[in-house]
Amino acid sequence: MKLSSLYESPLKVPYQEPNASGILTNRLTVLLNGLSGNQRIVVVCVGTDRSTGDSLGPLIGTTLGNYRSSHFELYGTLEEPVHAMNLEETLNQIHRQHPHSFVIGIDACLGQVTSVGNIQVGIGPVRPGAGVNKQLPPVGDMHITGIVNVGGFMEYFVLQNTRLHLVMRMADVIAHSLFSAIMNCRSSRPAAMQE
Repeated sequence: MKLSSLYESPLKVPYQEPNASGILTNRLTVLLNGLSGNQRIVVVCVGTDRSTGDSLGPLIGTTLGNYRSSHFELYGTLEEPVHAMNLEETLNQIHRQHPHSFVIGIDACLGQVTSVGNIQVGIGPVRPGAGVNKQLPPVGDMHITGIVNVGGFMEYFVLQNTRLHLVMRMADVIAHSLFSAIMNCRSSRPAAMQE
């Protein structure tokens, strides 16, 4: 994927920004338009519904699943989460079933107090578990992360005590933006290239 240096640097947008969804949709559309004609998009939403802060990924996956689109494959919902215990197995399944696909990794993360509520989009994988010092395989050719709380101290406790309202609002913005970008990308291609 060849991009101008403007789009290679990560984008960070507060979820409550008035046009957050539009800004994210535009960046995601540019990134996805760089895909080869028939490259399959696979979305992997990492996290668990057993922790409020870590439920961002499964909430996004569930929302995307409600769109019932044939334009992407989806892994990680509230019903069937992708988490530390099954992440490696899920990635192996994706490589078997969707070789040469473009994977978008989505996860919650912890950050500085001034960054809480920010949504980040960038090239390269997401690194699940990094905020709680777990060694898990990286996910994705591109990543979307939501900074749900402050890192650096008692990370498990912090994730457990993250406000659900914040996580749900961020999930709505991310899911809507990503779905819009995928539709923009797919609708701009000739039908023969989409199969």
